[in-house]
Amino acid sequence: MSAVLQRIEETREALVGALAERDWEAIGQLDLACRACVDDVISEAPLNETEVRSNLERLLGVYRQLIEVATDERQAIVDEMTQIRQAKNAAKVYRLFG
Repeated sequence: MSAVLQRIEETREALVGALAERDWEAIGQLDLACRACVDDVISEAPLNETEVRSNLERLLGVYRQLIEVATDERQAIVDEMTQIRQAKNAAKVYRLFG
């Protein structure tokens, strides 16, 4: 396995770990590292296409999981904000009639 493919694999594994811990700061840094790795794959001399495809497909799978988790987290925040807003409105009504 070439050095760049090894870096992709290591970065992917780190990204999976950060995602499991919901470490969004680490995910942001690892995303930049993934982009650099992909750029290196593109600019490097031809590699084993099957191995490159396999590594990039696994990386894509992690990004799909990341998008799903981020979407769920965002929805949880929206739901929480809605509950807070409703509680504030209820408190205002209570103060008006209380």
